[in-house]
Amino acid sequence: MSNPSLTTATGLSSADEGILPQHIAVIMDGNGRWAKRQGLPRISGHERGSRAVGECVEGCLESGIKYLTLYAFSAENWKRPRPEVDGLMTLLERFLKEKTAEMLKKGVRLNAIGRLQDLPTTCQRRLEKAIKTTAKNEKLTLTLALSYSGRLEIVDAVRTLVRDARAGKIQEADISIERINECLYTAGLPDPDLLIRTSGEMRLSNFLLWQLSYTEIHVTQKFWPEFTRADLRMAIEDFGRRDRRYGGITKK
Repeated sequence: MSNPSLTTATGLSSADEGILPQHIAVIMDGNGRWAKRQGLPRISGHERGSRAVGECVEGCLESGIKYLTLYAFSAENWKRPRPEVDGLMTLLERFLKEKTAEMLKKGVRLNAIGRLQDLPTTCQRRLEKAIKTTAKNEKLTLTLALSYSGRLEIVDAVRTLVRDARAGKIQEADISIERINECLYTAGLPDPDLLIRTSGEMRLSNFLLWQLSYTEIHVTQKFWPEFTRADLRMAIEDFGRRDRRYGGITKK
C-alpha cells in the first residue's frame, strides 16, 4: 500500500482518496501541561486548545474525511476543580455560539455522545440547537464526546438490552455484535479507522473502548494546543502506510 502524497498544503491528492481513513477519533490531551509550560492558568490551555479543534475540523474538510470524533470532556473530568469545570462549560457554550453558523455554511453536521443530561442546562440547550441547525449537512460529521465514558457507554448499552429482553422485544439469541452496536451512543456511526492521541500518552483513557477494537493508533508528542493541519496530514499519511489485517493474514 502506497502512502498518500501531499499535493498541496491543504489536503491529499484525489488519487490517494481510497486510503483515507473514513473516521478519525482524537484524544485531545495536554491543554493543562501546555499552559503550565507557558506560565499560564490551565483554562488558557483549554482556550488555546479550541483553536486546534478548528484546525482539525478544517483539515478533515480539506482532506475529505467524513467523520471526526473529539474527546472533549470525559465523565471523570467532573472531578476536576470547580473553576476549571465551569470554565470548560463556558468554552463549550462559546464554541457552539460562535461556530454553529460556520459549521452550517461549511457542511459540518454536529453530533454529540455521552451522558449529555449531566451537562448544564444552558449547554444542553445550545448543543441541541446546534445539532438541529446542522442536521442536514453531509460533508463532515463532527461528534463531540461530552461527559463521556467508554465503560458507562457499555453499561448503558447492557441496560438497554436488559430492558428490551424483559419487555419481550429480544431473546438471548438476538444479542450480537450488531445488536450491541445499535445500543451504543455511537449507533449509526462507523467505527474509527484512526485514533490520534496528543501529548505522547500511550493509553485510551476510557474512550470508545468497544469501537476502537481494530483502530489504528497514532500518537504525537505535541500537546493539543500545538496540533495543526500539518500534524493531521502526518497522521493520515501514517495511516496510509499501515497494513490493516483485522486478525487475518496479509495477501501478497
